[in-house]
Amino acid sequence: MLELVHISKNYNPGSVNELCLFKDFNFKVNDGDFVSVVGSNGSGKTSMLNIICGSIDVDGGKILINGQDISRQKDFVRQRRIGRVYQDPSKGTCPAMTILENMSLAENKGKPYNLGRGVNKARIEGYREMLRPLNLGLEDKMGVQVGSLSGGQRQALALLMATMTPIDFLILDEHTAALDPKTAEIIMELTDRVVKEKGVTTIMVTHNLRYAVEYGNRLIMMHEGNVILDKAGEEKRTVNTEEIMGIFNRISVECGN
Repeated sequence: MLELVHISKNYNPGSVNELCLFKDFNFKVNDGDFVSVVGSNGSGKTSMLNIICGSIDVDGGKILINGQDISRQKDFVRQRRIGRVYQDPSKGTCPAMTILENMSLAENKGKPYNLGRGVNKARIEGYREMLRPLNLGLEDKMGVQVGSLSGGQRQALALLMATMTPIDFLILDEHTAALDPKTAEIIMELTDRVVKEKGVTTIMVTHNLRYAVEYGNRLIMMHEGNVILDKAGEEKRTVNTEEIMGIFNRISVECGN
């Protein structure tokens, strides 16, 4: 279980640009949840992910995983338990390295680094078997540099790499936003399959309201650092895109946009 307890976060404190994004913010994710997170720009979606992953520090409150306070834990330590896929397909992979080299690095995540070969050639066939279900032809490109792949191929590889080792949480930070519609559909179908097969607790930030409605067992909407809508289980299954869009539009009018 992941819990954010009484979180506070101020940006640019003491300056004319000071912004209090979170004040006494509380949020809980149960084991096995697949949570879709929507909200307008500046609502706190990505900042929440960065707080969970340790990319930014909090000013107050606690971050708990199964009751253990990780608030002061370094981000690279948290990454042993957290897999993250970013909006930019160039992140999460090493473009100058081959698919084989990237997957070898991903498989070594969290393990001690000693002097030895970074690439385990004995695992090549195993990697091919992981890539084959993607139906993107990557299993035949093990020696190809990742930087030469399409955005969709790189994002599929990044998703696979993020879940190659045992993790507690999968963080998806608008991971389809930079893709064309057809490729985005492929990545979302792959995401759903990976999450279900591995049973990994997942938080997905997205601007695609249809994806938020169709995928996952829980949907939340954020606004100005607060959760203003939280639908889970059967209640979430009755939500439709028009309803979520209506809430968006109402907030937009209230904010003068």
